[in-house]
Amino acid sequence: MSDHAIVCEKLGVAYRLYHHKVVTLKEVFTRRFKGSRFTPFWALRNISIEIPRGEVFGIVGPNGSGKSTLLKAITGVLDPTEGKVEARWRIAPLIELGAGFNSELTGRENIFLNGSILGFSRKEMAEKLDRIVEFAGISEFIDAPVRNYSSGMVVRLGFAIATDVHPDILIMDEIFSVGDAEFARKSVRRVESLLASDATVILVSHNLDMIGKYCGRAMLLWGGESILTDSADRVVAAYRKRVAGS
Repeated sequence: MSDHAIVCEKLGVAYRLYHHKVVTLKEVFTRRFKGSRFTPFWALRNISIEIPRGEVFGIVGPNGSGKSTLLKAITGVLDPTEGKVEARWRIAPLIELGAGFNSELTGRENIFLNGSILGFSRKEMAEKLDRIVEFAGISEFIDAPVRNYSSGMVVRLGFAIATDVHPDILIMDEIFSVGDAEFARKSVRRVESLLASDATVILVSHNLDMIGKYCGRAMLLWGGESILTDSADRVVAAYRKRVAGS
């Protein structure tokens, strides 16, 4: 693990597809304690990858191929059903930006809350506060409850927090179209600076040209399985060939 930021070994994540889910006490007795019946659906199966420190690694695949599930397993949101996943150092996930906000707290309070989740002290976040607020462009509303924010304001604040912390590992899922046109230009410049740093980056995007431009290696996911892990150019070519033939 010493030279690797992320390691997955035969990782599998299964969801339960219920045929009948027992939800009341009456059903427990009328069904004679048979309980809920389900079959497993494997969103991921047998995924093995090693991502060295400092690598920009791409993940491509059609919708439903398991990309989001893999990212959630790496960030610890989902526990593996089988195998294991290990990620070292501080992770900043740019996934569902703002999803971790407390809507009853103000923007300012959510900055400190998210900072603490990422492992920063209150003093460290206080030093970042003005920079985060300025980048998000919400200075007039920073002391208003987040429940009053528009969806665009929530996304901009989430992006500003996640990208200002200079993480060791950065997880990015389709984030190059964040916010309006002006903010999107700012976000692209910031992401490109992070990609040029020594951070380990996992980049998920349907923009295959972007994967080819920024990533050294990539993985093609299809139906929850890893079809190919190779140079980004070869993976992109294999994906395009599969799509064209399907």
